Amino acid sequence: MSETPETQSEQTQSNPPSGKENTYAPLTPKLMWELAAPHTWAASIFPVLIAISLAIADGGLLGSGAISVVMCCVLLAICVLFQSAVNTVNDYYDYIKGADTKENQADPTDAVLVYNNVNPRSALAFAITLIIFAFVLGCYVIWVAGLIPLIIAIVGVIVIFLYSGGRTPISYLPIGELVSGFVMGGLITLACYQALTLYFSWMVLLYSIPQMLGIALIMFTNNGSDIDKDIEAHRKTMPVLLGHERSNRAYNGVVYAWTISIVVIILLFFTPGWYVLPFMLLAVHPVARNLMKLPLGPKTRGAKFGLCTSLNIILGAFYALAIISSVASTVIL
Repeated sequence: MSETPETQSEQTQSNPPSGKENTYAPLTPKLMWELAAPHTWAASIFPVLIAISLAIADGGLLGSGAISVVMCCVLLAICVLFQSAVNTVNDYYDYIKGADTKENQADPTDAVLVYNNVNPRSALAFAITLIIFAFVLGCYVIWVAGLIPLIIAIVGVIVIFLYSGGRTPISYLPIGELVSGFVMGGLITLACYQALTLYFSWMVLLYSIPQMLGIALIMFTNNGSDIDKDIEAHRKTMPVLLGHERSNRAYNGVVYAWTISIVVIILLFFTPGWYVLPFMLLAVHPVARNLMKLPLGPKTRGAKFGLCTSLNIILGAFYALAIISSVASTVIL
């Protein structure tokens, strides 16, 4: 049976030449931490925070019963584990496919396998271990909330491997930002809300639109910084199709849409929390302005990621506060 280029590449990367079987460096805790990429964890933390806020707004603390602190912590741990697995699997496939090299990745922490001579199979095993731990914790969620979170989690795991693996990975297509935003910003929030309240509501997806946009922007930051590299790797990401100039305009448009979506949702559905919005806009303005001033590119990648993460934290925190404040304001009044 003939081997595909991907199979040949994996064999080349995973099996060292004869006489060099022990040349791989160990996968140390420090390298595991870098593979997990904590700077991206806002994409997994804030969907949980929004779900908690929505559960409170629907009567969790002030109505029929208390929100379980244990459940909140378990959900947070599961989401961080999945996010870390996503980052590790992405690094694994980028290394196997040759998309990451020292020439196109200046930051060693963004190409751990390239710079540290780690066996890629060790990285894949690390990712699978993270997923297993997440499912073990998920047993508690299933025991409390039923099968709905499990079904959503299975969809998430499938997307993890389809995003970077297979003949035509999602990360090679112009839908990567949309898929990651919907799965992490929408489905995670939906699953966490159901686990906390034992109630399934499609409205949660509507309330999750800001998180979808925020997570999509994280992916846009990554892909927009790698346009030239992705062209060489024959990726057809959204920024590659748009080109440098239009990608920058689209990127800034997502920042505006993200902020506006929070304002609209709060005014329409959580009106008593409106007084949080002016403070949010004041906090957002300098960060968003600096973020939009920087062009997308490999040289500005680190600064872009830092500002994008800060914006996720600011908007996510104020959005959650506005939702909770809408209930608190009602009770006070």
